[in-house]
Amino acid sequence: MRNPRAFLRPLAVGAPKPSSDVPFRPSRMIHFFDPSNEKMAAKVPDIAKKVDIILGNLEDAVKTEKKEAARQGLVDIAKATDFGDTQLWTRVNSLDSPWVLDDLITLVTEIGDKLDVIMVPKVEGAQDIHYVDRLLAQLEARAGLDRQILVHAILETAEGVANVEEIAAASPRMQGISLGPADLAASRRMKTTRVGGGHPGYIVRQDPTGEDLTVGRTTYQQDLWHYTIARMVDACAMNDILPFYGPFGDIKDVVACEDQFRNAFLLGCVGAWSLHPVQIDIAKKVFSPSAEDVAHAKRVVEAMGDGSGAVMIDGKMEDDASCKQCLVMLDLAKSLAERDPELAAAYDL
Repeated sequence: MRNPRAFLRPLAVGAPKPSSDVPFRPSRMIHFFDPSNEKMAAKVPDIAKKVDIILGNLEDAVKTEKKEAARQGLVDIAKATDFGDTQLWTRVNSLDSPWVLDDLITLVTEIGDKLDVIMVPKVEGAQDIHYVDRLLAQLEARAGLDRQILVHAILETAEGVANVEEIAAASPRMQGISLGPADLAASRRMKTTRVGGGHPGYIVRQDPTGEDLTVGRTTYQQDLWHYTIARMVDACAMNDILPFYGPFGDIKDVVACEDQFRNAFLLGCVGAWSLHPVQIDIAKKVFSPSAEDVAHAKRVVEAMGDGSGAVMIDGKMEDDASCKQCLVMLDLAKSLAERDPELAAAYDL
């Protein structure tokens, strides 16, 4: 165990000092692109203006023979593009792959000044974060960076879920955690081939209404990922880092995508992955509080004054706990309004 006083000291001579807080910036969607795809890469400057986070993907969605092209493509794009307020992330290859070391060395030394976060797949325990943490510190020192690059873990193995609390607490470099439902399903031996979302076979059924067990018994589809998302959110909240829903693979089913994103938002996630431009607007809509919710939150906070006691608003009791809930809503609304003029007008902020 590391000395708590040493937790915020650099792990390499000359590396930037770790931050004591994760800077919160609008993070409603992490939009993935393949840097080895020339058509997709050409659209990056325009797409970057529409998203909170744009991520150059080097891992599973990139074919083996294109790994090096994707890495170099991301370097070229980062050097040539002004991302403005949009965060630039990358997902490197998994720690058991032959490409990850070159990914980290190349990206940190070539474009480390532009990278905000490195997403690490298939994290199974604190040891994985410790390895990346030390290596990044060495590379940051070599590159002469004055700002630490943060780390985001993907939760996509049974071992990772079992160790999610220690992963979240492994380093001050931790920015957040995403759910990776497809790999997690395989790791758990779940019997679904879907990438995120529900499954028509995962149901609860009403009790019998008579002797015929097949009559009058309505079924309700359940959420396969509720337990995992809730546990991930708790682990992130207790360590002041940010939880994200991962991918929703059925691009055409925009209705179910919106439902899944909203479930994650209500449970505490700050954003989700977008795999196709159509999902950008869904994430932007879902992970932005409604104008009605923001207006109600304002009323409660104004009525509560110092936040103590209780008041009645529209026939409902509001007390210190509900005031804290409303402050969460208002803090998010203010952060989004600073970036989005339309939301600023809708929220009257």
